[in-house]
Amino acid sequence: MTGTIVVTLLLVAALLFWPRVAQAPMWRATVTPLASIIGSGFLILGPVMLVNFGSWGPLTMLVLCALGYAFGSAMRFNIHYLGDGPQRRGTPLQALGEQTSSWVLAFAYFISVAYYLNLFGAFAGRIVDVRGGTLPKVITTVIYLLILAAGYLRGFSVMERLEKFSVSLKLAIIASLLAGLAVHTTQQDVPSMLAYSPAKAQGTLALQLLLGLIVTVQGFETSRYLGQHYNAATRVRSMRHAQWLASAIYLIYAALLTLSFHQQTMTLDETAIIDLMGVVAVVLPPLLIAAALSAQFSAAVADTSASGGLIHELSGQRLRARHGYVLLTITGLLLTWLLDVFEIISHASRAFALYYGLQSLLAAMRAAQQAPGLRRSLQATGFALLGLIGLAAVVFSVPVEG
Repeated sequence: MTGTIVVTLLLVAALLFWPRVAQAPMWRATVTPLASIIGSGFLILGPVMLVNFGSWGPLTMLVLCALGYAFGSAMRFNIHYLGDGPQRRGTPLQALGEQTSSWVLAFAYFISVAYYLNLFGAFAGRIVDVRGGTLPKVITTVIYLLILAAGYLRGFSVMERLEKFSVSLKLAIIASLLAGLAVHTTQQDVPSMLAYSPAKAQGTLALQLLLGLIVTVQGFETSRYLGQHYNAATRVRSMRHAQWLASAIYLIYAALLTLSFHQQTMTLDETAIIDLMGVVAVVLPPLLIAAALSAQFSAAVADTSASGGLIHELSGQRLRARHGYVLLTITGLLLTWLLDVFEIISHASRAFALYYGLQSLLAAMRAAQQAPGLRRSLQATGFALLGLIGLAAVVFSVPVEG
């Protein structure tokens, strides 16, 4: 088992660090949204699906990934519509919608950074075998202050250069985890694997929980804002590829977990994946902690930088990026000390659902003004429905109970 995990880790890492792969333009365009999506949900989604949805976990994961892909289709339509220049903004109403949704995204990043850094604190606490309590929040607070100091005084250029290394490391560890989990699954007896485990969340509650997990498939929208590096066609393709790969990883992950652990009673918390993987192989928990710390830190830095940049741009340069960093830190510290991780996830999901909902409504308006035809009518209707789903998630989603 350990041999399989280590060999997979080394092979995938070698592939990802191979210059022909690492420097390929399409892979470089794909890896940013891919890392953001997986960083948003991989560590926490498996145990959440296992506990709340039982044997229905893989199907629930499929629905969640499909919803994320649908929102991504609206984003891709908007990228294609806007093209490679900022001059095409459409009607005044559409321009207002773009500005409003960008402000929503800037503040959604406030909450996503709180989510990332609270996960960082929780996983860092597990190094000294502490789960919950004050220590993870203290660690989170310290990291917030370090990021604020770096951004306010020096900027994030040095930290952002570490992102590519962090992304490749995380993907290699995930591949090794899936390999180990696959071997572990094949060692289970067939009746145990196929035993039915009922869903704890059913009916309306299941739907509300699902809407509260939107942030875990979030991250594909980063392709929209890579216009300085890639043309519109590349950004559309890279977002699609990232969502395909992330969905495949999530679905395999959910299926293997369900087959291996569906009969196990467990306490759900933000670091539950460590306990599950400790059953698979002793080498996996330290690898997961290493992946969590590097991934959550780099994701937090990226979203902090993006939020500050958006605020600077949207305010007409009246507010500097560093002012955004201060606002983000104050908001994040309040969330850290007042809420638990699952409540933060729910609030982040609401914020991103509002952003995706607004972007979907913009896509609906833009599709409706295209040349008339059945395809465009169906497209406009579908985007409008997505917009309503996004707005419904803001109102009706509920947090997972840890």
